[in-house]
Amino acid sequence: MSVQPPPAPSRTDPAPLTRTSSAGATPGPGTPPATAAAGEASPHASANASLGKLLIELGPLIVFFLANYWAGTHLPSPRDAIFWGTGAFMIATAVALIASRVLWGRIPVMPLVSGALVLVFGGLTLYLKNEVFIMVKPTILYTLFALVLFAGLARGIPLLRYALGSAVALTETGWRLLTIRWAAFFLVLAALNELVWRTTSADFWIKFKLFGFLPLTVAFAVLQTGLMKRHAAPTESNDGV
Repeated sequence: MSVQPPPAPSRTDPAPLTRTSSAGATPGPGTPPATAAAGEASPHASANASLGKLLIELGPLIVFFLANYWAGTHLPSPRDAIFWGTGAFMIATAVALIASRVLWGRIPVMPLVSGALVLVFGGLTLYLKNEVFIMVKPTILYTLFALVLFAGLARGIPLLRYALGSAVALTETGWRLLTIRWAAFFLVLAALNELVWRTTSADFWIKFKLFGFLPLTVAFAVLQTGLMKRHAAPTESNDGV
């Protein structure tokens, strides 16, 4: 009777070794631990950067309001309050532009143009002792933005795409529609500023800049999310790679 040899043990592939980062998270295939850690921290860094930019953009306007309020309650002549507020506005604007340059290495186009107009028209306001210059500044700024956007559209270039950078990805149709809407909205703001400063007091106009224009702009931006979703640029799938 022949003796059958014992069956050979079956070969099984060894379990793949998985390197775990020091933080206990397991990076995906081909992802270095350092890259995974950086990816985890990026949302917090992005949120902090967005908050910092928001404070830099809104800071001068808040300073303008507070300085005007303080001067109006402490100076013998409340009419001079807007000049104190304008001076504080100019200083805060210059500080905000410098902070943007130092923190992020660049100054966005729209804050740069707005800051330049604040310094020019604010300087005229203080030199000539005439608050009309600083009050008409938003009209000129919003009209300028609208004309530039419309001029870009006439040449087939939606300039809003370059202003927003890589933060938003839309189709060509989406960029064109979004640019038209913002250009029209800027014209509405310009007309509204003319209505407010010509028919109300300087004190009310300053309050409206903070509690009127700002909420209107935020609300309008939120209302554009539907258009941006409908015309979002398609993303390339990484399946099968």
